[in-house]
Amino acid sequence: MADKKVILVIDDDPDIVTSIQAILEKEGFSVATAMSGDEGIKAFASKKPALVLCDMMMERIDSGTKVASEIRKSDLNVPIYLLSSIGSATAANIEIESLGFSGVFQKPVSPAGLVSTIKKALGM
Repeated sequence: MADKKVILVIDDDPDIVTSIQAILEKEGFSVATAMSGDEGIKAFASKKPALVLCDMMMERIDSGTKVASEIRKSDLNVPIYLLSSIGSATAANIEIESLGFSGVFQKPVSPAGLVSTIKKALGM
């Protein structure tokens, strides 16, 4: 199917990447993955995803915000969601929208919540 929406998952934890990829592929999405912020920025440029899921703390503690900032330089509209093990605390204490994020997912991610939020963000 050529019209599958591409979701880019950027996280340095292979278990997180594998589980999110399985959830999204089961729902009919095409999934691109990256294991670091730099890889994620390159993958964004080449894959042109419809939506990005990005971990906050990878090789550097703030690498997720750096990725969002770089993506926002070339695309102001793509939804970017933060993946964080301290998701609700992060959302409560910082203005994630001001960092370029559309929302936040708490790890471990709820499959139903993930899918419904992504579909809503993409107008599906």
